[in-house]
Amino acid sequence: MIRAAFFSILLLAGQGLAAQGNPELDSRNGFKDIRLGTRADSVKGAKLKREFTEKGNVFSSQIYEVDHPDYSTIGEVRIKKVALTAYRNLIYGISVVTEKDPRLMKALENLYGLSTYDARNNRYFWRGDSLVLSYESQSRRDLLMEYKSLLVPKMMAKDREGKIDKIADDF
Repeated sequence: MIRAAFFSILLLAGQGLAAQGNPELDSRNGFKDIRLGTRADSVKGAKLKREFTEKGNVFSSQIYEVDHPDYSTIGEVRIKKVALTAYRNLIYGISVVTEKDPRLMKALENLYGLSTYDARNNRYFWRGDSLVLSYESQSRRDLLMEYKSLLVPKMMAKDREGKIDKIADDF
């Protein structure tokens, strides 16, 4: 009985901690000076690569590749690729591919605290109130860091519902 009560309290305390956001992650809201929710065409060196429609969405999104010297390194670690995913030109995803270097994980944990490990997807992540940052191995030599907005997809869902309502009103 005492053991069950102890585990219940421990579980509730853990849920309370998990519900808290990451204020540092939320305040930075992206990578270097690229901010989630801002216009993709305002990013230095961003070029539209292609348009696509995400699964379950009726609107097109865009992928921009960024080629600018400001985004060539993180400290001494070389950046191989920076890509932006946008909806109505608003950035909702930032993908950064770098060389593998253990100093990156240490730096991220210094900034955002300890990460959470996602065993299903074999990656680490930090979650804020408005975004998620994930960190994973992409290949033997490369790491992938992805910043994903939690706000723009809500806007996408609202737009999708509005389009469905508009079609329903047309009957």
